[in-house]
Amino acid sequence: MSKDQEKAEKKAKKERRKSQATADVEMVEIDAKEESTSEKKTIVVPVEELSPIAHPMAGKKLAKRLHRTIRKASKQRQVKRGVKEVVKSIRKGEKGLLILAADITPIDIISHMPLLSEEAGIPYVFVPSKEELGHAGATKRPTSCILICPDQKKKKKQPKEGETAKAEEEEDYREAYDECLKEVKELDESITY
Repeated sequence: MSKDQEKAEKKAKKERRKSQATADVEMVEIDAKEESTSEKKTIVVPVEELSPIAHPMAGKKLAKRLHRTIRKASKQRQVKRGVKEVVKSIRKGEKGLLILAADITPIDIISHMPLLSEEAGIPYVFVPSKEELGHAGATKRPTSCILICPDQKKKKKQPKEGETAKAEEEEDYREAYDECLKEVKELDESITY
């Protein structure tokens, strides 16, 4: 092989790499456009992946309402995320509504939570997806459990002139929380041995 042929091969190889890289970039841009234009996709979890202890399970309407309430509560800084933080809050005596993800594996991570919440007198409910639960709680990571604490002690700021909207948001969040709490209490939540 002569030097000219080697140079030609190297040049052709380099051009192929460039064309593949630009094709990948174009595909990513197209995928990003498709994702932004499409509506919010709901995550469907197969029944086989749900935990056998996931009872009571929220229906579609209740789950959607719970996610909306969690989103409002996270804006008001009224949520506890994750097993460690939730267990700590329950042991300290905080009251609220416990939402657990039903697709957690291994099950041992959250298996003690229903019993702990029943002992503390806190109503709980399972939702199908940990990804949606994390998204509703304003985190990028999937979340196994969230405790909504509406009476959480927080520092009150002095209201300024244009802050009547925040009071309305808090009132709206409180109404949504009360509705969800009422529906969850109607579900059968006692553990039978």
